[in-house]
Amino acid sequence: MRISILLILMISLNSCTNKPEEQLEHINGYWGIEKVEFTKDSIRDFKINEIVDYIEIVDSVGFRIKVKPQFDGTYKPAGEPEKILVKIEDKKVVLHYSTSFNNWKEFIVASKKEELSLKNERGIIYHYKRYKPLKLDLDEKENE
Repeated sequence: MRISILLILMISLNSCTNKPEEQLEHINGYWGIEKVEFTKDSIRDFKINEIVDYIEIVDSVGFRIKVKPQFDGTYKPAGEPEKILVKIEDKKVVLHYSTSFNNWKEFIVASKKEELSLKNERGIIYHYKRYKPLKLDLDEKENE
């Protein structure tokens, strides 16, 4: 009896863990920074995102670029693209970035449809939420 309960517990715990392949499932798209966790006691919240990150990864290769949302629902580049190479290291998904000026890496801490958390080499954790564009209908006609 105890062995079966232990076995069921182990299976359920294993099924709840985020496998490396599953962590990339929702990463593509627009992400707004929600907060930066420097330490457990030092957190900076972001209420408004004037600049958001666009991430696109296909077959372990991709890019991230900072973009500025426009009122018509489009985006303008606000920086240069950063190349991304995805690797699995110690059962963790690692994003290796490179530009013509620098190379660095971030580890995926959590990845869900609406949330993304990345930890850099200095231990700083960046918490993102899925960005929802603000689209205003500037051509809307007044009701008569």
